[in-house]
Amino acid sequence: MQQPYFVVVLAHSLHGRLRRFQVPQRVVYLILAFALLGCVSMFGFVSSYVRMAWKVVHYNSLREEVRALRAQYENLQREAHETHDQLATLQLFASQVSVAYGIKQKLEGPADISGEGRLIPTYQETLQEYNFLRSTTFSRFRNFSPRWRANSRPNIWPVEGRLQGSFGMRIDPFSGEGSFHRGVDISAPYGSPVRVTADGVVVQAGYMSGYGRLVVVDHGNGLQTVYAHLSRISVIPGQEVRRGEIIGGVGTSGRVTAPHLHYEVRIAGNPVNPFTYLRSSLVAPPRRDLPF
Repeated sequence: MQQPYFVVVLAHSLHGRLRRFQVPQRVVYLILAFALLGCVSMFGFVSSYVRMAWKVVHYNSLREEVRALRAQYENLQREAHETHDQLATLQLFASQVSVAYGIKQKLEGPADISGEGRLIPTYQETLQEYNFLRSTTFSRFRNFSPRWRANSRPNIWPVEGRLQGSFGMRIDPFSGEGSFHRGVDISAPYGSPVRVTADGVVVQAGYMSGYGRLVVVDHGNGLQTVYAHLSRISVIPGQEVRRGEIIGGVGTSGRVTAPHLHYEVRIAGNPVNPFTYLRSSLVAPPRRDLPF
């Protein structure tokens, strides 16, 4: 019995000859089946590639997100360590001031220590005690020795180094945009001693976002000086300081790219150009290439 078939006719364009080919239906069906299978396989390959590409893109975004979260976690951890260090410093300062000046916020408890209850103060209690000691000690210093007004005009360099950042408008090294620089930056090796530039009273000594560890000294008549990015703080709020006395060390705390001291002079809370007060000193002559 003859099987059904398809006839394929080919005609030559020049000679006009005709050729006939008989193709069994089974062969045609097999060819169509293989073609369909190839299309399905190609579609599977393409879809697999698209899924893989999407997974790669998603993986890259997740990796960037993980990296950002890790950086945020490290920042939070660093801030937590700094807060812990500040708390320990506050406790140490409170103990030292209490021992040195005999300042007590309340009477002693019973002789039996078991009646004291909880012996470790909370964080809020520690801050309250510190604020009490700070205000009391500051008042005692101001009333006890007014001689700090004698040399109240800043006229020495706070650290031996070179000017690397001027006062006024500049390009922010982090954002790359224009910003107002409230002081001058003096480059010096890490840990170099920082000296107060005039007699005064310390009104702030701690950590501030952006500034890092800083000390603010009040020289009277609305004049203040600021020393920021310190590696250590050697004074406490309310302490009387003399011109040239060491109040800390050069560091990299806060928003910095290298060890240096950020020095500000403020009059009535407004920053003014510190170069006016620095140029009269011979401790570290200013660079001539800085426009002021």
